[in-house]
Amino acid sequence: MCTGKCAKFIGYALYPLVVISLIANIIEFFPGWETQPISNPSDQMTPEVLFMGGIIGSGILVLIPAIHIQATGREEGCCNNRCGMFLSIIFAAIGVAGSVYGFAASVVGMVKGPVCQFLLKNETYPQGILTWGRPFDTDLAQFSNESYLFNQTAWNTCEYPKDVVLFNVVLFSIVLSTSAISLVLCAIQMVNGLFGCCCGTCGDKK
Repeated sequence: MCTGKCAKFIGYALYPLVVISLIANIIEFFPGWETQPISNPSDQMTPEVLFMGGIIGSGILVLIPAIHIQATGREEGCCNNRCGMFLSIIFAAIGVAGSVYGFAASVVGMVKGPVCQFLLKNETYPQGILTWGRPFDTDLAQFSNESYLFNQTAWNTCEYPKDVVLFNVVLFSIVLSTSAISLVLCAIQMVNGLFGCCCGTCGDKK
């Protein structure tokens, strides 16, 4: 098995995943394509967006390993040897850690739901009052224990930004998916790098 060619394939495969993850996370800063929330991030932005799981996690922390992993597959490259393969294991581990971070941030963001403006009704405000918060991550009596993810009729609870729930679910799903695929690819490279370190690469054989 040519471990160098495998590393080259993995490296190239990681690049589009990084780009998609970065773009998705950047768009998340403008929920519902609105710019108002970013001007007051502490109160109007979903916290998991500010964690930048798609930018730091499955973005930068995967891009750096991707560059080295792809370099180990170059036939004329300086990294196409046992030492390069050994280093690729370390870089791939960094990619795994970044992917896990991006995956975890996305899962939490989806489960807790977005921060939005919604009509809060309670004993103090029986007629309801517009407020900012996470309506799907509360113990409010007006919401059932069923996850909002499986109850799309509840998505209209968020009045502003418009369609923020769909926005939140789609973009976090994208980051979650790219993080999961990056995690698998980096894990495979750790195994591939171990074989390359022990058995050599195509460059070594030549």
